[in-house]
Parts: sequence; C-alpha cells; structure tokens
Amino acid sequence: MQVEKYLNEIAEREGTVHLTLIDPASQSPEAAAEIAFAATMGGTDAIMVGGSTGAGGVLLDQTLLKIKERTDKPTILFPGNASGVSRYADAILFMSLLNSRDINFITTSQAMGAPLVYKSGIEPISMAYIIVEPGGTVGWVGDAKLIPKNKPEIAVAYALAGKYMGMHYTYLEAGSGAGEPIRPEMIAAVKHVLGDNKLIVGGGIRDGATAKQCAVAGADMIVTGTVVENSSNVTAKIEELVSAIKI
Repeated sequence: MQVEKYLNEIAEREGTVHLTLIDPASQSPEAAAEIAFAATMGGTDAIMVGGSTGAGGVLLDQTLLKIKERTDKPTILFPGNASGVSRYADAILFMSLLNSRDINFITTSQAMGAPLVYKSGIEPISMAYIIVEPGGTVGWVGDAKLIPKNKPEIAVAYALAGKYMGMHYTYLEAGSGAGEPIRPEMIAAVKHVLGDNKLIVGGGIRDGATAKQCAVAGADMIVTGTVVENSSNVTAKIEELVSAIKI
C-alpha cells in the first residue's frame, strides 16, 4: 500500500482523514493494540505511532507488531527522534520541526534516521511540523519557538517555507492535551496558501464539534491521541469524531 496516496484519496473522497495517535510509552504493546482495534471499529483511517519521549527501540517494535495483529489500517511512525524508526511500520512522517531553535530537530535527527528509513523500506512522507502555543511536551522537548496562537501570518510563513522546500504535508500542532485546538483562523489561512498540499491539525481536539470546526476551517487530516488514551469507550469516541468530519 502507498500510504500517502491512500490518505490523499480519503481526503479527496470523504473530506477529512482521521488519524489515531498511540504513544508506545503510555501503555503496554497489548493495550496499544486493543486501542488500535477499538479505533478501527470506530472508523479511524490510520494509526500513528510515536511520542515525544520514550517511544523508540524495542518497545516501539513490539507495539507495532501487536497493533498489526489487531488491525489492517496503515501504521504510520510519528518519531520524536532518530530512535523512533521501526521497520515494522508501513510509513513514517519524515518531518522537520521548522520552528525549533535546535538544529537537531530540523535536520540532524533526520540525517541520522534517513539511512534507517532507506534500509527498512518503509514509505517516507515528507512533512513540515509547526508547533503552536501552548505546545505541550513536544514544544518543550523540541525547543520550539512557539507560534503565537493569534498570529496566523507567522504560521503561514512557516507553512509556505515547508511547501517551497518540497514537503507534501504540513502539521499544525498545539501539543498533546492542549486546552484549546488550533484556531480556525490559523487553519484557514494556512490551508489557503498550501493549496493542494495536505494540512494536518492536532492538539486539543476532544469532541466531534471541535473536530468539525477544524475540518470546516480547512484541515485535511485530524489527529487525536490524548482523548483516545483517556476514553473509557474508544470506539464510541472515534465514531463521534469520525462522523463529525466526514462528508
């Protein structure tokens, strides 16, 4: 399967893609697999696997293997650093944290991880990663110069830079557990300049109404993670989110 093509076709056909993010460090591989199964039953389109801390190595491999036993949805790596690469995934969001102050998150970790991606044969999906206030753990770990949430023109500048450097996807991230999602004005402004390039939005999306607001503003893909980890009924929560963003 060509994962990027698969995601793009869903975005064109159904309006918005739903991605379930699972952090290997947050639960056992077996528990992660059950979350992935429940999310699949709820209608999610793909499973993202990764996190800001402790999400690499053997734990990552074991989590992916268990997830693939329970779902046939594509597994997409969301690496925090070069250790977040595993040959058991279908694809990797090969990203650069454009507004980081640390060159390691812009190019160095990418250079260290690229040979592993090449040897593993997993599909790389180029992505500009942009962290917006409040930023959460990923903002702190990635030493991001956070985009002010009321300054869409700054997000637009970074998104255009990523587009002009050839990145296919742009990810606006408010941080896991954010008190509020990316504002609709920022989503709309960024999507306007991206054109056919795909826009991913994540952070602070806890219910169907918020997910729909992001989708209507221009998000091609919605990522939810914390709300899934904290849900007592993952399938029902995913159904709520998915039904809100599909045409």
